[in-house]
Amino acid sequence: MVLLPGLLLSALQSQAQVNLGPVTLGAGLQTSYTGTNTTGADFNNQFQLNHIRLYINGPVYEDIKFMVNTDYDSVTNKLTVLDAVAQFAFSPKFNLWAGRFLEPSDRANLYGPFYANEWAVYTDGVQDGYPFVHQGRDNGVAYWGDFSKVKVSLGGFDGASATGKHDIIGAARVQVDFWDKEDGYYLNGTYYGDKNLLAIGGASQLQDGHTASSIDFLLEKKVLNGGAFTIESEFADYNRLGGYNAAYAKSEGEYGLASFLFPKVVPIAKFKGKFEVLGKYAKADFTHGTGPSYDQKTTEVNFDYIIKQFNARVMMFYKDTRFNRAFEPNYWQAGIGLQLQM
Repeated sequence: MVLLPGLLLSALQSQAQVNLGPVTLGAGLQTSYTGTNTTGADFNNQFQLNHIRLYINGPVYEDIKFMVNTDYDSVTNKLTVLDAVAQFAFSPKFNLWAGRFLEPSDRANLYGPFYANEWAVYTDGVQDGYPFVHQGRDNGVAYWGDFSKVKVSLGGFDGASATGKHDIIGAARVQVDFWDKEDGYYLNGTYYGDKNLLAIGGASQLQDGHTASSIDFLLEKKVLNGGAFTIESEFADYNRLGGYNAAYAKSEGEYGLASFLFPKVVPIAKFKGKFEVLGKYAKADFTHGTGPSYDQKTTEVNFDYIIKQFNARVMMFYKDTRFNRAFEPNYWQAGIGLQLQM
């Protein structure tokens, strides 16, 4: 008899958990073929499983949500924790996140590889050079809020995980949307013509007097009844915090990207997609290092077939990377990538 009330209570609690609301499950895949021609080396052919991600989102209690995302690490051949976030969504103007997630930083970090407009993201010496523990993420807590067309975020993150120093990393970002509004914390590199955007954002991080800062810009305009013209750019300065090369204390750079989504739907087999062309140029300078200062220049061209925006797209790419120092070989890459999400 004593066990019966306990069993009933346990059943009621389980039923309450089930009825709290729907849990969203999803997955994302990026796989590619890349051919690399490096000065002084043999041509390299490589098939890669770039990313495989699993997404889990769901409500816990009223304004409390829980998000867990994982990602396959192609270097270690292991599945790792990408995001693990407790989300307190009291209103659009007042949100608190705690756990592991993308810090307030540049737009490029806040859209990630699956929502970038280009394929060869994070290889130019400029984008997302902020310190992190894994793929732009760090462990910490942050506030963010949407105020009409102004978005604000700030937080504190674990320094030891990201830089090896125990001082907390302070991070902040402010973004202004002059045309259509972007909702939420994470962002996109393009909206494939769903929005008219003119957005400017600034971010900065600070640890023990060292700074990393950036200014980013995105313009997207609907054209020709189904097409879109997009311009994205960024300037970043990594002053003894972050950067692409740990042997150099300071680096700074900028890039410009332009793309055009053709409005006409072009059937291929049973698919009905649109073609997109994209071009990008970036330059980064590395100074105050163990060796002579140097710069990196990166040129990228994409020709894409967009079947269902970020859920299904095929991206052909060419990237040329050049350095102005003899011991760093120049190289170019060409290939084709496939992205699927559900």
